[in-house]
Amino acid sequence: MAYTTAQLLDILNTEMKAAVRGDRLLLNNDRRLDNPVITKAIGPQKLSQIYAFQDFRDQIHQYQIAEGVSGIIWRECSFQGRSVRFPEIHPQLTATAEDKLKLSAAKGAVIDFWRKSIPDLRLWRASNPPEPIALDRVETLIENAEWADVEATRSELYLLLCWGNPKESYYAWAYPDSGCDRVIATHSHPSGIKV
Repeated sequence: MAYTTAQLLDILNTEMKAAVRGDRLLLNNDRRLDNPVITKAIGPQKLSQIYAFQDFRDQIHQYQIAEGVSGIIWRECSFQGRSVRFPEIHPQLTATAEDKLKLSAAKGAVIDFWRKSIPDLRLWRASNPPEPIALDRVETLIENAEWADVEATRSELYLLLCWGNPKESYYAWAYPDSGCDRVIATHSHPSGIKV
């Protein structure tokens, strides 16, 4: 019987702690980081610990795919008295093909929560600096997204409209194959918090 998502997270947590303590070392960490300044600053011992954990995590990802073990955890977001519960990929795990279907299936609930939460709020496209964005343009982004995610502070609601590989979509380097358009809903100007 395959491990569960929770069991894999426990295994990864234990392995990360062992790597941080120095119990796990990678003996052949040469040339993994092609920057001699950073290599010298971090030191060979720490680099060995980092790469030992990364290699272990990569093996867990391979196991997930081979055994079909989900990388999904469930999260709740609350804003102005409303809440929504939706799936997301745990940062230490990878997504299976079924996981992406679950993310897509939850898009409607996330968008419904967002739409009910934004009356009287101004919309901004998260960029540097943030730019005002019209609701009809956001609706186009919603249509084109494969799944949606939300984050909230006390006064701001962030809508993330994503596509591509769920493990890579939050990173700028993955664009245009994977990515997330970010929309900020707030009463005034966005605070500058990066989500």
